[in-house]
Amino acid sequence: MSLDGLPPLREVIARHELQAKKSLGQNFLLDLNLTGKIARAAGDLSDVTVIEVGPGPGGLTRALLANGAARVVAIERDERCLAALAEVSAHYPGRLEVIPGDALKTDFPAIAGGKPTKIVANLPYNIGTELLLRWLTVADWPPFYRSMTLMFQREVAQRIVALPGSDAYGRLGVLAGWRTEARIAFDVPPQAFTPPPKVTSSVVHLIPREQPLPADVRTLGRVTEAAFGQRRKMLRQSLKGIEGARLLETTGIDGTRRAETLDIAEFVALANAV
Repeated sequence: MSLDGLPPLREVIARHELQAKKSLGQNFLLDLNLTGKIARAAGDLSDVTVIEVGPGPGGLTRALLANGAARVVAIERDERCLAALAEVSAHYPGRLEVIPGDALKTDFPAIAGGKPTKIVANLPYNIGTELLLRWLTVADWPPFYRSMTLMFQREVAQRIVALPGSDAYGRLGVLAGWRTEARIAFDVPPQAFTPPPKVTSSVVHLIPREQPLPADVRTLGRVTEAAFGQRRKMLRQSLKGIEGARLLETTGIDGTRRAETLDIAEFVALANAV
């Protein structure tokens, strides 16, 4: 038996025949020490709803509940995993709600319902970046969540926390740095997963800034997309499609600079000049 009185995850996976599907970006996390570490990295969960995406057989779900999460709402697209998750739900009566469906079609603010919420997830690799961008660019700010504790491939994690001038700095780093304080909490080796991915993973912790620099979120998205879409070109070239010459003149930013040299305040200035 495992620490929470439920069967070991390997046994659960074998009994329900849950081979991870590459098409769903699945890599199941079986190491209970690591799932517990992720749950603890999210801080106090006793008074919040925790939203989890892609729980799979429920390794992290169990850690969240065992670490005192008042309520967990898990969104799972793979119907094969629902029976295993139902066993976890029965073990923690009234504390786990499983929503079958696609996270990309899920109304997350509606799930939060205006109550204190944290997002904690070992995100499926194929939709992780897309989900993060959506959570970073919600219309209402402060957002529906208090924090996000998320697993990514290390390369993606480095892009989230990247600073101006670094090779990893791009649109993701600008948007994450603009609206949150983001840091890499710790790395997770490939052998912690089944099947093991070819790369190291990292857990990133993001806390929303109460008052980011004022800018229209969609416009800032457009500016960063244009600037980094041709990151090796000078700004006067990469921003041509959105009246770059006028924007650069208005903001006083040198058009011979490249996107990765601009800090967040300069991107905000460009967006406000559109």
